[in-house]
Amino acid sequence: MQLRLSEFAIGQSGVIKSVSGEGRIRRRLFDMGVTPGAEVYLRKRAPLGDPVEITIRDYELTLRKGEAELVIMEVKE
Repeated sequence: MQLRLSEFAIGQSGVIKSVSGEGRIRRRLFDMGVTPGAEVYLRKRAPLGDPVEITIRDYELTLRKGEAELVIMEVKE
């Protein structure tokens, strides 16, 4: 099943399938290690849903909800 990273529940994990968006925001995500094939675990979500904290490539990363919406994930069952 595929979801956007912004739709993940706390504790859910998966593998990045694609990163949409263009220009500077896409480049910024790639520079932070948000690339297809990387495993992601959603650690925390702020009370209003923005931002989200993930674990990717053995480090913690905080993304804005708008950035998380650009990441298409394959959910691990």
